[in-house]
Amino acid sequence: MRNVINAQKDDVFRIRMNSEIKNELEEVFAKNGLTLTDAVNVFFQQVLNTGGFPFSVTEDNAEKMKAKALSKLMKELEIGMNCTESYSEEEAKKMLGL
Repeated sequence: MRNVINAQKDDVFRIRMNSEIKNELEEVFAKNGLTLTDAVNVFFQQVLNTGGFPFSVTEDNAEKMKAKALSKLMKELEIGMNCTESYSEEEAKKMLGL
């Protein structure tokens, strides 16, 4: 089996993604001493090692991810409900770039 990290780099893989999400991912990986490229290479190596996804991809996992996202959203909404800041309509439009 080939070693993804040490293999000669002779091709480029590009992915389009949301810049805010990319920044969040970079922060998470940096805490573990990795760049985004390093993390992708680790994932690819694990795919080769296991012969497929290195984690279970099931409907159950999708439901867990939805529940986690909903929980996060509810926490953010609660923070918003407790927010005492207010903005005029014009300020809000300016903040939203409208």
